[in-house]
Amino acid sequence: MVFLVILIASFLLQLLLPWWIIIPISFATCGLIGKTAKISLWAPFFAILLLWTGMALFKSIPNDHILAVRVAEMIGVKSWYLVLALTAILGAFAAGISGFCGYQFRKALLSKNPVAN
Repeated sequence: MVFLVILIASFLLQLLLPWWIIIPISFATCGLIGKTAKISLWAPFFAILLLWTGMALFKSIPNDHILAVRVAEMIGVKSWYLVLALTAILGAFAAGISGFCGYQFRKALLSKNPVAN
């Protein structure tokens, strides 16, 4: 459930908003409906990994990877698919950490033991 919500919401909102919208989407989704810490970490990670890989290929294949090859040359990498992998993994990492933080935030708010100062 968390996977699908993040995947669909991120896809739709990234059509209009910047890339970093995945951060509040993952945080809010896992904060509201994340069942465990493991799900809250891995569901956003794999949702964004799949989404960004798919979208990058969808945009890059029709133009024979021209932009990806140029970016690969700029950063000193030999092939375009390493740029694709790096991009998808960085986005997935950001979403996974954000989802985990959302879950932990909800858990801290619902905690019975307040921290004494």
